[in-house]
Amino acid sequence: MPTRSLPPPRRRGPTIAVLAYEGMTGFEVGIVSEVFGLARPELDVPWYEYVICAAKPGAVRMVGGATMAPAHGLATFANADTLIVPGVPDVHGEVDAELVTALRTAHRNGSRIVSICSGAFALAAAGLLDGRGAATHWRYAGLLRERFPAVTVHPDVLYLDEGDVLTSAGSAAGLDLCLHLVRRDFGPSVANAVARRLVVPPHRDGGQAQFIQAPVPDTDGADPVGASMTWALERLDEPLSVAAMAARAHMSTRSYLRHFARRTGTSPIRWLIAQRVQASLPLLEAGATPVEDVARRVGFETAVTFRHHFTRAMRTSPSAYRRAFRDADLTPPPPAAPPRR
Repeated sequence: MPTRSLPPPRRRGPTIAVLAYEGMTGFEVGIVSEVFGLARPELDVPWYEYVICAAKPGAVRMVGGATMAPAHGLATFANADTLIVPGVPDVHGEVDAELVTALRTAHRNGSRIVSICSGAFALAAAGLLDGRGAATHWRYAGLLRERFPAVTVHPDVLYLDEGDVLTSAGSAAGLDLCLHLVRRDFGPSVANAVARRLVVPPHRDGGQAQFIQAPVPDTDGADPVGASMTWALERLDEPLSVAAMAARAHMSTRSYLRHFARRTGTSPIRWLIAQRVQASLPLLEAGATPVEDVARRVGFETAVTFRHHFTRAMRTSPSAYRRAFRDADLTPPPPAAPPRR
């Protein structure tokens, strides 16, 4: 009888461990599970080994009356390549001493330590953020700064990458940070493919403001700053200055800068650059338009300036971004299977 060939052994990827805690929501662990926990054989990379851990044995109570019973404890958590703390039970309370020890041990052994939202308080309690920049939910930024003065808190960013320690703002920003980790580990092509499967933008710059009072420009005339933003968005291919935008809002430049920062968390120039980079993405994805023409069509004076700002925002070049999306489009679909969700 002919012998059946066995399938090749699956390549083991990096281990990712997320910590469940009392009072967490399903969304907090869900976003991490969506990015790292689902098998993705179609990507042809050694995907992550993903585990959920708990500081204490037994069921973990979650919001809404649900419970979770993680099969792993702090020993497994500390041995992972990447440890993710999605939050703490109480931002005013003391962090579990055994968790602090696990975080310190893992960091000392070379693991990558990640926090989402209030999870930064656990990293700070372990001393891993001393002398570093850190992000957390904007509601907790002042308290984190007060409780841990050795930490440089950035209240207005989505996430910060300090190499071996990474922190993010509220839960949705944690999704951006998780995709950033995939980009670091496997490159933009794989990260873009995962983002497409999640139906989310492939990249949001970590320096983007967390909180915008009115994210959609107002066109009814009641909001002059919003009206000026709408006006600018319709003219991205034209030279635009702060003075011109201020004039459109019927404000002095100084007053406009103040109101714009209060409304968006950034400056008009930084906002314009970000909008122009975002406007370039569909042009790069759509075809073979030369980078010089893309730069001109979204309002950059030169291709050199465009490449500089694009690379700074996207952590890759325009040409590499285009290739990554082309590679993702050419990836064959996985075999038909029942939907996971």
